[in-house]
Amino acid sequence: MTLHLYYHPFSSYCQKVMMALHERDLPYERNVVDLGDERSKAEFAAIWPYAKFPVLNDDYAGVTLPESTVIIEYLDTLSASGKRMTPIDAAHLRAVHLLDRVIDNYIQTPMQKIVGDRLRPEGKRDPHGVEEARALLETSYRFLEPRIIQTYLSGPDVTLADCAAAPALFYAQKVAPFADRYPLLGAYLERMLDRPSFARCVEEARYFREFFPSAESDGDWPESSGRTAF
Repeated sequence: MTLHLYYHPFSSYCQKVMMALHERDLPYERNVVDLGDERSKAEFAAIWPYAKFPVLNDDYAGVTLPESTVIIEYLDTLSASGKRMTPIDAAHLRAVHLLDRVIDNYIQTPMQKIVGDRLRPEGKRDPHGVEEARALLETSYRFLEPRIIQTYLSGPDVTLADCAAAPALFYAQKVAPFADRYPLLGAYLERMLDRPSFARCVEEARYFREFFPSAESDGDWPESSGRTAF
């Protein structure tokens, strides 16, 4: 079995899948997609016409899957030494799926709205939309803060919810800092940065930070405490 991941290391949705691959100790072949290169984009669009990463190909099974949540659910069907990212218990699975959807829809989406707006030319920006995105992030921070009562979002073990949350919060803390106002959420992000599976993602993406469209009001990049051993 060979798994091929079409991705970009700086993408939060790609890091979501990479973290699950690391947690499950699944080897995979990296295929970096450069959407700024017409040839790379065209080759990727031939695999998935929307040209949105990540996309996973399992050449042994003849399966090609887009969408980070779908990919992670598929990984749980493959044998590996790592633990499942999607719980078997139905009630626990519903809780994990809810957190996953909240994070993707109400943290990832508004965070990307803020970042994307900075890439627009003058006169094409959407300050009202950015204001709405910041308000949505604030609601999400308030929603998650009281729910962090264990080491990870839905219990003592990493799940799909944490794979979604770690990269989303990593970038959200950059554009809309929260750690000073939501200490439990801030401490959770620190724990995730010390988790080897996510620390590897952060390190692989470090080279691309210089291309991030920052603003003077942004926070610093969240960093690991350095306790993680690779």
